[in-house]
Amino acid sequence: MNKKTILILNWRCPKNPERGGAEKVTLIHAKAWVKDGYEVYWLSAKFHGSTKEEIVEGVKVYRYGSLLTIYLLAPIIYWFKFGGNFDLVIDQIHGLPFLTPLWAFKSKKLAFIHEVAQEIWDQMLLFPFNVLGKLYEKIYFRLFYKRTKFLTVSKSTSSDLEKFGIPKKNIKVISNGVDLVPINKIPKKERILTLIFVSRLIKMKGIEDAIKIFTEVHKANPNSRFWIVGSGQKTYENYLKDLTLNLGAEKVTTFFGFVTEAKKVELLQKSHLLIHTSVREGFGLVVLEANSQGTPAIVYNSPGLRDLVKNGVNGFRVEKGNILAMAEKITHLSDDPKKYSNLVKSSINESKKYNWDLMTKRLLKYLKNFL
Repeated sequence: MNKKTILILNWRCPKNPERGGAEKVTLIHAKAWVKDGYEVYWLSAKFHGSTKEEIVEGVKVYRYGSLLTIYLLAPIIYWFKFGGNFDLVIDQIHGLPFLTPLWAFKSKKLAFIHEVAQEIWDQMLLFPFNVLGKLYEKIYFRLFYKRTKFLTVSKSTSSDLEKFGIPKKNIKVISNGVDLVPINKIPKKERILTLIFVSRLIKMKGIEDAIKIFTEVHKANPNSRFWIVGSGQKTYENYLKDLTLNLGAEKVTTFFGFVTEAKKVELLQKSHLLIHTSVREGFGLVVLEANSQGTPAIVYNSPGLRDLVKNGVNGFRVEKGNILAMAEKITHLSDDPKKYSNLVKSSINESKKYNWDLMTKRLLKYLKNFL
């Protein structure tokens, strides 16, 4: 019996330096598919220093074109290189879709989306391109994807898809898991109040708001500091460092840049609270990673974050954009050791509900019924 074949279409591959949570999640599932006997291919854009073909964790990765041209090249490669011989094509949507319903006729199709972009267009592009992006997003769901099955990771995204015309019956929600092992006891925290931000340093992740929030916290508690973990474009990193300087927080803010997984775990365990101020997330995996290491999260009440953070259980949600309310919540919590200690314990327990083995099995079962 021939192996079932799956083609993943994603603008970035698992080794792209700018890969994000979506690529990490997709690779975890892809490894499970390979282990179960599927033959898995991954088509994405090239990046500086990349090879044209490579096997990553059993997945056959092919790289062509740029982050934009890969959307145009995908149908050509599907037909002329592979002859369309795939049982399933996974159309991974990051704002822009691959429009597989229009050209992947020989294969079953599954659209995989972490979040509907909407406000992200405003964060990433200037007028009028942001408006055009939001308009295009509203059009292509209704025009091309109404009959396509969708896989997503949160109820927030599922609701957004319904608003954009995707029938609820066509949407499957399977949460992500957390691959850090939850600790069994409360970790030793830093002696002074330490806040942490962990993400790629791009505007849509809300890092500028996070810096402003910490500045307000530092006014109330001069014996506090801020750790920023993650990297971005050098020009934007320099802008952020200038921002901390202008706000008078440069001496108590540390930019760690990109760190190893072990270092990230160490910093999460030592810090008191994670700040997550993204305008929109597909899932907000770092919230669970922080929780698993005994660090509650203070987040904006944004799509993808509101699904994960339960007030008083593993952190708190605050109105999006309300910098002063966020700072006040952090300050009040740091002044109540008993409440904070209980929050740490319940955060660890909450993270245990998101088990990767369970989630990969759920998706495998869905794929087998799908194919």
